[in-house]
Amino acid sequence: MKSVAVLIPCLNEEITIGKVIQDFQQSLPDAQIYVFDNNSTDRTAAIAAERGATVITELRPGKGKVVESMFRKVEADYYLMVDGDDTYSAEHAPKLLQPLVEASADMCVATRLEENSETSFRPLHMFGNNLVRWLVNWIFSSQLRDIMSGYRAMTAELVRSVPVLSSGFEVETELTIRVLDYGFTIQEVPITYRE
Repeated sequence: MKSVAVLIPCLNEEITIGKVIQDFQQSLPDAQIYVFDNNSTDRTAAIAAERGATVITELRPGKGKVVESMFRKVEADYYLMVDGDDTYSAEHAPKLLQPLVEASADMCVATRLEENSETSFRPLHMFGNNLVRWLVNWIFSSQLRDIMSGYRAMTAELVRSVPVLSSGFEVETELTIRVLDYGFTIQEVPITYRE
């Protein structure tokens, strides 16, 4: 049976991390859940360990450094990366993994822009996402709808092949660009994005 690793980068997510882990344990009962703690000053790591996740500390600050560490330190057949703030629903996890299992995509991205509440995004965030999306689609002749989503599933081949050099939250954009540049395929799945 193929192995699935749920990768959760975290910084001070004690309010939500317990629920996120529990939700993914229910949605993907055979998956191994990893919480990468990026210098939290609250109880994020302790709560994650109490809920049964493998907790790995990444001292270098920045989400990009955490993602690079996750890709280097975790071995699995499929990887599912999700934020620890409970804005993404675990119920969509099997849907994100399905194209990888069927070998119809190397990366599957949960797109947030079709279904979200009025307060899910700040106006400047929407403008930035749309601008970057337009540029990436123009350069790579693609038709992606959400470049910056933090909820994505990936194959082991992709994770081993694509270097991550960003240090901060631009890591999702870098991942998308590198995946396209390396010739991997991306499929998108619309989901509801919570506040």
